[in-house]
Amino acid sequence: MARVKRGVITRKRHNQVLKLAKGYRGAKHRLFRQAHEAVMHAGQYAYRDRRQRKRDFRRLWITRISAACKLNGITYNRFIEGLRKAGVEVDRKILADMAVTDASAFTEMVGLARQHATTPGTQAAAA
Repeated sequence: MARVKRGVITRKRHNQVLKLAKGYRGAKHRLFRQAHEAVMHAGQYAYRDRRQRKRDFRRLWITRISAACKLNGITYNRFIEGLRKAGVEVDRKILADMAVTDASAFTEMVGLARQHATTPGTQAAAA
């Protein structure tokens, strides 16, 4: 049986890792062992942060909507409740964009939400 030499495969794998580590500082872009560790960690951070980005954007949208609601004299919770009861299915991304770029349309949404939202203290009196 012939001897199998895998040097070519190993070199290819090493070069792939070093290619991914391009731009890293110090030995991390030159030496395979350090580069491999850095690339593995980078992959873990990227995986984690792809999920984190979704949370961060949602938090940003809620903050922007809340600030615009305060300018219009309504709380964020009452605004969302009013929109839900009015049957408006606009997501927070669009609402945040509307609050920043089209204040008059956002004010109309606030008026619609105000009509359908329960006033504070009404639920306590009804119960």
